[in-house]
Amino acid sequence: MDEFHPNYWHWWVLGVVLLAVEMFFPGAIFLWMGISAGVVGLLVLALPALGWKVQVAVFAVLSIITVLLGRTYLRKNPIQSDAPTLNRRAQQYVGRVVTIDEPIVNGFGKILVDDSTWRVQGPDCGAGTVVEITAAEGPILSVRPKS
Repeated sequence: MDEFHPNYWHWWVLGVVLLAVEMFFPGAIFLWMGISAGVVGLLVLALPALGWKVQVAVFAVLSIITVLLGRTYLRKNPIQSDAPTLNRRAQQYVGRVVTIDEPIVNGFGKILVDDSTWRVQGPDCGAGTVVEITAAEGPILSVRPKS
């Protein structure tokens, strides 16, 4: 029985599959492994007699190197966003001035921000007090009376 000998296109298909996996499970790991598979495909295209064990070893080494280099690069050059609080709704409210709807008693009360009611924590004060949102911890906004 003949031993399986992967061709260059096997590696390219693996590379595309790994890139597709990266879309579903982002974390910048499968991206680099997909690129490594593509490079191994190019290597096999140039050297078709390369054994499968060597191919797998090159793929493993390249994957480790590219993942480490990619992580190092992203750590030194983080991706900047024009909307860093896009998926953190409560963070978007920090700095806004609002009016207390339900008085803050024992440190907790409620406010209406846009179309949502939020639980707030801060110094005790009555309904109608103007406050500034100073922080957001999960679903609770921290406020202080506006002076």
